[in-house]
Amino acid sequence: MNSARIKKLQLDILKKHAGPFLFCFLIVMFLLLMQFLILHIDNLVGKGIPTLVILELILVNLAYMVVLAVPMSVLVSCMMAFGKFSELNELTAVKAAGINVLTIIKPVLMVAGLLTVFLIWFSNYVLPEANFKARSLFIDIRMQSPGFDLRPNIFYDGIEGYNFLVREIDNQTDSLYMVTLFDEGRNGEPGAVIKAERGFLQSVEGTHVLSLFLFDGQINREIAGTADDKKRFEVTHFENYRINFDLSELSFNRSDPERRRRDDRTMSSQAMLAVVDTLRREAGEDRIRLTQNIASNALSREFSPDTLTISPITQRDRSELRAYQLRQIQETQEDRGESVSDISETHTSDFYAFNHFRDRDQHIHLRSSAITQFRENISLLNNLNNNLRFRTERIAQYMVEVHKKISIPVACIIFVLVGAPLGLLTRKGNLGFNAILSSIIFTYYWVGIIQGEKLADRLFITPFTGMWFTNFTLLLLGTYLMLKVMFEFRFADLWRKRSE
Repeated sequence: MNSARIKKLQLDILKKHAGPFLFCFLIVMFLLLMQFLILHIDNLVGKGIPTLVILELILVNLAYMVVLAVPMSVLVSCMMAFGKFSELNELTAVKAAGINVLTIIKPVLMVAGLLTVFLIWFSNYVLPEANFKARSLFIDIRMQSPGFDLRPNIFYDGIEGYNFLVREIDNQTDSLYMVTLFDEGRNGEPGAVIKAERGFLQSVEGTHVLSLFLFDGQINREIAGTADDKKRFEVTHFENYRINFDLSELSFNRSDPERRRRDDRTMSSQAMLAVVDTLRREAGEDRIRLTQNIASNALSREFSPDTLTISPITQRDRSELRAYQLRQIQETQEDRGESVSDISETHTSDFYAFNHFRDRDQHIHLRSSAITQFRENISLLNNLNNNLRFRTERIAQYMVEVHKKISIPVACIIFVLVGAPLGLLTRKGNLGFNAILSSIIFTYYWVGIIQGEKLADRLFITPFTGMWFTNFTLLLLGTYLMLKVMFEFRFADLWRKRSE
C-alpha cells in the first residue's frame, strides 16, 4: 500500500474520531454542569441574584469541566473509532497489507499531543483566573446573603431588627404555620413578639419590598413610660396583619476580587513555584537562625551535652581532681597573700566537666544554667519543627497543583495508548459498551488523582508520586496493549520461550 493510501486511511481514522469526541465532550460537560447546578441550586435560586451573575458563575465554572471532559472524550472516541475499525475487519486488511498498527494510531497520538499542549496552557492561564472569579462570586453570594430563606424550626435573622421562627412550611402552597416574629424595635420604640397561626410571604413587583401576611394571632408589646417604672405589656389580638420588609440592603453587590488573596487553585505554575521558592528559602533561614541562636550561647560554646552527661568518674580520677583543685586554690591564695584553706572547701562532682569549678555553688549554678539552656533549645527546636512542617505542607499543596496542571493533560496521550488497542481488541464500536468500559478506566484514574492529592497534601507521599502514579500505571497498561496488538504479545510467551 502506497503512502497516499496510508494518508487517506489515517485521515479516515481521524474523521471517525471527530463525531464521538464532540458527542462525548458535550455529554460529559452537560453531566458536570447538572452536577454543579444540583449542588448549588439552593444558593442561587430565590436569593435575588441577577440572572447575568448566575450565568457568569456557570460560565467561569465551565473551565474546570473542560479539563475533565477532554481526556475522557479522547478515551471514549478512541475506543469507539478503533472498535468500529476492527469490527469492520479493516484491521485484518491493514495487517495483511503489511502496515504497522502504530502507523494508523500515529495521527491520533499527534492530535492528542496538541490537545495536551492546549490543556497545559489552559490549566496554567485560563483555569486559575476562572477559579479566582468563581470563588469571588461564591464569597459575594454567601457574604451578602441575598433573599429571604425561611426553614422550619430554624431561627432566621437575615433582616435587621427581626427574628423569625416558623414551625411548619407547606412547600406546595408556600403557607407558613405557627409563625413567631420577634421585633426588636426601632427609633426608641419598644420591641414586640408577634405570633400567628398561619401566614404567607408575597413580594411586591418592581420593588425590594416583601410583605408578610399573618392570620389569627396576637401582638405582645411592652408599654413604655409607666409611672411606677414597672414593666407592663399589652396584648393585641388580630385576624389579619401585614408587615412590609425593605430588602434593598440585602440585594446582591459585587466586590473587587483583586482585594482577595489567591490560593493554589487560583495561581499559575510560575506563581506557585515562586511561592515554593520563598517557602524553601524561609525554611533554610529558620535553620540557620536556630543554629546561630544555639551557638551564640556561652554555655553551648564551652560545654556540649556529651561533656555534661559523661559517665561517672572513678575513685582515682576523683583523688587526682581533688589534688588538682587544692593546688589551684593554694596557688591563688598564695598570690593574694592569704592563708591556705582546707581541702574540705572544695567540692567534687560525679561529672568530669563540673570539676573544673572548685565549689558546690558553682556546680549548682552551672547545672541550672545548662538545664535552662537545654530547655530553651528544645523549645526552639519544637518551634522550628512546627514552622518547617507548616511550610512543607504548603509546599506540597502548591507542588501538587503544579504537577496536576501537567499530569491531567498528559492523560490525553495515555488514553490514546489505552483506548486505541482496547478498541481494536474488543471489536465493538457502539457507544454503550465503550462508555461503560471508559467510565471504569476514568473512574480508576480520577480516584487515583484525588487520593494521590490527599496523601501528598498530608505528606504521606511526594506530590510527584501522588499526581503521576495513575498515569504511570495506565501507561504500563497501554504499552502492554499496544504490544499485544502490534506483535500479539503475551506475558505467557516469556515463560514458554524460557522453558523451551
